[in-house]
Amino acid sequence: MIILAIETSCDETSASVLKSTGGRLELLSNVVSSQIDIHKQYGGVVPEVAARHHVQNINPVIMEALETAKIKPQKLSYLAVVSGPGLITSLIVGVEAAKALSVAWQKPLINVNHMYSHIAGNFLSKVEFPAVCLVVSGGHTELVLLKNYSQFKKIGQTVDDAAGEAFDKVAKLLGLGYPGGPAVALKATEFLISNFQFSKISLPRPLINSGDFNFSFSGLKTAVLYTAQKMKKKELEQRTSEICYEFQQAVVDVLVGKTMKAAQKHKVKTVLMAGGVAANKKLRESLRESVEAKGLKFGVPEFRLCTDNAAMVAIAGYYLAKKKRPSRDDWKKVKVNPNWELK
Repeated sequence: MIILAIETSCDETSASVLKSTGGRLELLSNVVSSQIDIHKQYGGVVPEVAARHHVQNINPVIMEALETAKIKPQKLSYLAVVSGPGLITSLIVGVEAAKALSVAWQKPLINVNHMYSHIAGNFLSKVEFPAVCLVVSGGHTELVLLKNYSQFKKIGQTVDDAAGEAFDKVAKLLGLGYPGGPAVALKATEFLISNFQFSKISLPRPLINSGDFNFSFSGLKTAVLYTAQKMKKKELEQRTSEICYEFQQAVVDVLVGKTMKAAQKHKVKTVLMAGGVAANKKLRESLRESVEAKGLKFGVPEFRLCTDNAAMVAIAGYYLAKKKRPSRDDWKKVKVNPNWELK
């Protein structure tokens, strides 16, 4: 089985080719054209700008993925595309391109949920089930219980801001630029290196003892705002790294705490993590330590597969195709759904 996958849910235009031989998955290519430098000047992603650049990039990216993989279109078994959730203007570009290629090349098209594709980034390695996956990105924070590679159920989610969104907003508040996650993490590391004592700033850990698996980060973001407003300009400049350290630690404490409670309640064998925020080293290390201390297996994609990319879409497409073989007319059923939630 050979799959060409397309991903345009936000500001990365990506295409990837995956080959399956006897159940062994091999990524033959994974091309990603990022728009981060373009959107930095705006302090965040501008949907209309992102869509225009997707239109410019989509065909060259697809052709490069095929050329790198040394695969001709006629050799493909399936196409796969993300149709949601995401920015509607961005999703349309990828979906319409995939539908056109499905018709032109007469290849079945697999419809993929963006959040499931993040989870599937873990499936290059064997997973022992049942498993629970913490999905953390700019727009989503969810806990998903997996029975197997293609059967899953969402058991918790954020009730307001996502973790990645909170990182971006805190970074903007502190004048650290965009994207916020790496900027806040860097400042937090600076504080850790330059100080031999704990932070004197105390921020809340929202919903950490709520008894369910939901998250909330809006109040934490507001707490950072109030903390910053109490400081004069010079003090704020001197203590920005301390604020970042405490903010990041608060987010990590909540994410790890909730995930471990879910793992315990559902008696899972494996704990997984996925999404853009899964690239945060502090979160990866903390969750790994907690999981392994309980004797469970831990999985997280390599850094390049955490942020949006088509390789994870191809992997998701492979397992969806195994579950239900798509037909050549399935492209007619694929529609953009910017609010498509995992059930």
